[in-house]
Amino acid sequence: MAGGKSSRMGADKAFVRVLGRPLIEDLIENLSGLGQEMILITNQPDGYRYLGLPLFSDVMPDKGALGGIYTALHYSTHPHTLCVACDMPFVVRPLLEHLIALAPEGDVIMPRLNREAEPFRAVYAREACLGPIRAALEANRLRIISFFPQVRVRWVEQPEVEQFDPRHLSFFNVNTPADLEEARRLANKL
Repeated sequence: MAGGKSSRMGADKAFVRVLGRPLIEDLIENLSGLGQEMILITNQPDGYRYLGLPLFSDVMPDKGALGGIYTALHYSTHPHTLCVACDMPFVVRPLLEHLIALAPEGDVIMPRLNREAEPFRAVYAREACLGPIRAALEANRLRIISFFPQVRVRWVEQPEVEQFDPRHLSFFNVNTPADLEEARRLANKL
């Protein structure tokens, strides 16, 4: 998912560098082989063509992050889709593998830390989620959780997350220049 406006960063977050390469390149390498296909959701495809991935723009423009998830599910060719945001530099692969393994347990497999949903390290069942998400978008209910009453959600609570990612690094976002500096500091300690 690389569809955000990056307004707080002042530049496209996908191309800021934490350890020498653009975040998007690090993410692609870290996710390589995790699933059967990798697609990129972006409303600025020209900047991403060099990556050689299938690129898709929002099916329903100006619908925020939920619109991006809808687009990913719309274009995915598989029953389940792991949605990962490009501004989260620290992939903890065992956690993602765990989320994928839980796919049979719900229509949405989503971590929750401190009672907050974490939608960009989550697995969505295509068939079960497309209709409810589209209905939410058409009603302009743009909160990610707005469609949850219509699907089965398997929450992955903090103790379960911590079995794989005790420092919660998977959920660190780079939204501002200060976040970028903190990411660089953390990366140098890993």
